[in-house]
Amino acid sequence: MTIRVLLADDQVMVRSGMRLLLEDEPDIQVVAEAADGVEAVTLAHELRPDVCLVDVRMPRLDGIEVTRALAGPGVADPLRVVVVTTFDLDEYVYGALRGGAVGFILKDAGPTLLAEAVRAASVGDAMVSPSVTVRLLRHLAGAANNQPARPLSERESEVMRAVARGRTNQEIAAALFISLSTVKSHVASIQAKLRVRNRVEVAAWAWENRVVG
Repeated sequence: MTIRVLLADDQVMVRSGMRLLLEDEPDIQVVAEAADGVEAVTLAHELRPDVCLVDVRMPRLDGIEVTRALAGPGVADPLRVVVVTTFDLDEYVYGALRGGAVGFILKDAGPTLLAEAVRAASVGDAMVSPSVTVRLLRHLAGAANNQPARPLSERESEVMRAVARGRTNQEIAAALFISLSTVKSHVASIQAKLRVRNRVEVAAWAWENRVVG
């Protein structure tokens, strides 16, 4: 299945470079480009791409505002947004992920990580550039209630710790010798019990409550 991607960046050269990198992948297709935040929101609503790659600094609406408009709390049918930026700043990381983004990667992360972030986002996984992951998860406060609605099972706790370490569903399945569908079922159950919206918030909860170190 081809993953349909929207690129949003105010620099033509950046968009062209990202398009070339992504369309070199057999399973990824860039369906539209936006030069500013308002255009990004309009095109995303019209085309409903599988993944939106959004720059932080853009005219009219910045990437954080675009993320909230497409995937934030209260959005009835949220899209999957990955924020791509040159700027490794805490305020951008926190703003993006609290705004509903399922990923945050730096533009210098390289073509492999860019493609992996698109693939992860398309199936609901979260990916954050390794250079910011640990700092992010240790300091992302207030992402969840301190106590789960219901206790996690031993297996769910194992899966949660793996999510907190940035493992994908495929990696968790291989490490725990369980099927991919079982991992997805566990992740959904964990999110429901912790009353969080996505894997990033699961990871933040685990770090905040010292479940993983």
